Amino acid sequence: MMEINFLTESDRACWESLARGKDTYFEVERSDDDYERTWRRLLDDEQIRGVAARLDGKMVGIAHYLFHAGIWSAGRCYLADLFVDVEVRRRGIATAVIEWVARDAKEHGFPGLYWNTLDDAPARALYDKVGKFNKGLILYTYRRDANQPPTRR
Repeated sequence: MMEINFLTESDRACWESLARGKDTYFEVERSDDDYERTWRRLLDDEQIRGVAARLDGKMVGIAHYLFHAGIWSAGRCYLADLFVDVEVRRRGIATAVIEWVARDAKEHGFPGLYWNTLDDAPARALYDKVGKFNKGLILYTYRRDANQPPTRR
């Protein structure tokens, strides 16, 4: 039986194992402090949320999301992370988590749900089924050069 619910203090070890698994999969390096800071935010911040998917009582998936204001419409929900243990993939867990997050967002006045993924991510097969792919939309990110002096106003 599968269940999805908010993370609680007692979930820390299982959550961190899955979070580290996600980061290993995507080749992201984080410090222990990063995991601690994120854990505290997931439990203590009203706009940032974390959920766990459990299969027969064992945590097998996690999702992190946040609510934010919209400019031209009602607020939105950004699904920042979704990770399901490799051993239990293709069982509908990720779909159920996306649906759960969408329902939670709508219930809190944030009807729009969106997320990003890599263009070659295996999860694209699922995302192309449950989401709307915006072909032609290009994502830009800005990262200031650490050696560049700050801009004056």
